[in-house]
Amino acid sequence: MGYLGRRIGKSQDTGAPTADGTGAGILDLFTNGYFQRQGNMPNATTPTGFGPPQGLTATGGVISDYADGPTVYRAHIFTSTGPFNVSALATGAGIPNNVDYLVVAGGGGGGYYDGGGGGAGGLRTNLSGHPLAGGSYPVSAGPYTVTIGSGGAGAIDGSNSTGQPGSVSNFFPTPVSYPSPTYIRSDGGGGGGSFASPAPLSQGAAGGSGGGGSRGSGSTSGGAGNSPAVSPSQGSNGGSGHTNLGSNYGGGGGGGAGGIGANSPGGAAGGAGGIGVQVLIAGPPASPQPVGAPGPGGGTGWFAGGGGGGGESQPGTGGTGGSGGGPGGPYAGAGKGGDQPQGTVAGSGTYATGGGGGGGAGGSNTNGAAGGSGIVVVRYQIGQLTAAAKATGGAISYYNNKTIHTFTSTGTFTNTSGSSLSIDYIAIAGGGSGGTANDCGGGGGAGGVVTNIPGLMPAVSPIPSVGTGAPNAITITVGAGGAGVIGSPASGLGNDGTNTTLSAPGPISVTAIKGGGGGGHPTGTMAGNPGGSGGGGGSRSFSSGGTGTSGQGNNGGNAWGPGGLEEGGGGGGGAGGAGTPGGSGVGSHQAAHGGVGVQLPSTFQDPTSRVGAPGPGSPGLYWVAGGGGGAGNPGYTGAAQGLGGGPGGPYAGGGNAAPSVSTGGNPAIENTGGGGGGSNEHSLFSGFGGSGIVLIAYPS
Repeated sequence: MGYLGRRIGKSQDTGAPTADGTGAGILDLFTNGYFQRQGNMPNATTPTGFGPPQGLTATGGVISDYADGPTVYRAHIFTSTGPFNVSALATGAGIPNNVDYLVVAGGGGGGYYDGGGGGAGGLRTNLSGHPLAGGSYPVSAGPYTVTIGSGGAGAIDGSNSTGQPGSVSNFFPTPVSYPSPTYIRSDGGGGGGSFASPAPLSQGAAGGSGGGGSRGSGSTSGGAGNSPAVSPSQGSNGGSGHTNLGSNYGGGGGGGAGGIGANSPGGAAGGAGGIGVQVLIAGPPASPQPVGAPGPGGGTGWFAGGGGGGGESQPGTGGTGGSGGGPGGPYAGAGKGGDQPQGTVAGSGTYATGGGGGGGAGGSNTNGAAGGSGIVVVRYQIGQLTAAAKATGGAISYYNNKTIHTFTSTGTFTNTSGSSLSIDYIAIAGGGSGGTANDCGGGGGAGGVVTNIPGLMPAVSPIPSVGTGAPNAITITVGAGGAGVIGSPASGLGNDGTNTTLSAPGPISVTAIKGGGGGGHPTGTMAGNPGGSGGGGGSRSFSSGGTGTSGQGNNGGNAWGPGGLEEGGGGGGGAGGAGTPGGSGVGSHQAAHGGVGVQLPSTFQDPTSRVGAPGPGSPGLYWVAGGGGGAGNPGYTGAAQGLGGGPGGPYAGGGNAAPSVSTGGNPAIENTGGGGGGSNEHSLFSGFGGSGIVLIAYPS
């Protein structure tokens, strides 16, 4: 939140708005506080204090209010699928009923073994002045559908497949059919090619941006971008991999929203991914953006970079993987290609950026990496200047006399008030992905939950007041969810999420522990991993669920499968309860539900925002950190699908287990810390874990 300036109005004792417009003006922090103490600030229970909004009235996503010069905007940030509801049109003179949008699809996964980088998810925007801007978008009262595409999984060496494509992201009035001028659809990034003969496995796939081609003796071309075609373009072509000559074996870079992926330059190096684009839509242009990723020159708010191609070894040197999102990266959420023989694995795309995943290296560490999930941001002028926040960082909103900073990605919370600031906070780590096995993969464990709010979790971790000197800034790292896995021919053990941390010099050090991956198959990898909450056990014989961290989460459920019977994987643990055990005896084949999550306190239950996910009870909203469902044996009635977050789910962001042998596990919801669902077929991917989130509140 930038400084809004100061206008001289009437004195503090006559400062209410008047018909002649000479009442309360734009106030700095001191004057705002003085009016509050005098009791003459109108509508003092609202954050603005200057009457009702004059712009659109709408709900959905995470709210970010900010000023850009004399204009105040409200942005709705969607990192998971949900409705955008317009309940009333603008009432202020000259305030348009138009919205600006950013719609980014999921990035494609990288290919294996000298693999091509995954193409970036398609990117479409109508932000005024942007090089890719489409036309104006007027809205009317009613519901709008927002769909967030997931990132494609990276190809596993030996799976005889390219990287998986990303999924589509949408924004449109409900109901409207595609194609339509009001149906804004961005297409998933194409998967990177893999070293296999014959083509097309070595070719990058088409998509919003095309995947890069792999090393190969036949066609190694990159996939076409802007597919299907829209205007302005939603993406670019992928680069070509090197043909199988000498030691020039690198993969091509995936295409990005702002440029094509580079061809493998030879010398065993992978090509750089295509550059992404910067879209300054969710916060003040001169300030760090609350969404997106870093880009060239140190800026923020970049999206849809192409994944780097994988590098091959050559005598005496190592083949370097291509940088993601352009030379010098990784930029714009894209993953770097794997290096060989240095042993660097390919990098995954960053969630909520649409970045492509890196291609796998040759020789070792050969698997491709997953693409990043997409994002939708809808912005409009609200026509009412908001009282200045006391701190900066994240998406800023106001509810019930509190200022709320929501971090869906890494950033910095800085106290700018000039006095000590007492805060309430909740930190949630990334959830683990589900496991895959012969019928019975375990559910992923939820990310750990750490808070200083009594009653939410058994343990309370206080943070001292954030002062005016050091440390007046808290560095916040939001953990990613674990990538889904395939169980053939590699291990089907789910991947852990990533820790979420709050840190500052001196006394502030908080860590929410990553969720544990669900157990898989073959033998030796069946137990669920420990974590904030533990992953469920994978079943082909009895195996244990992972252990949860005391005060942050709970254990994953054990799996049951005596004598080689595939009876039931365990549910992943949740912040509010342990995962259900899979099966309960020979022949039972009981579905294993994930552990229940927790509901956010009333401070964060702003009805205009949709932080968290559905849950049990009424009101069944604002739930987080549910465990992923464990898979049962689909050959038995009623046993095939454990539900995320407990019976009746999916709840609290946890992903359901696969319902059949033809479908993989379901992903968790982003920014909930939920665990991914287990897969009951080892050749299909398990559900990705959900990324974490940090919420900070203080009196307005």
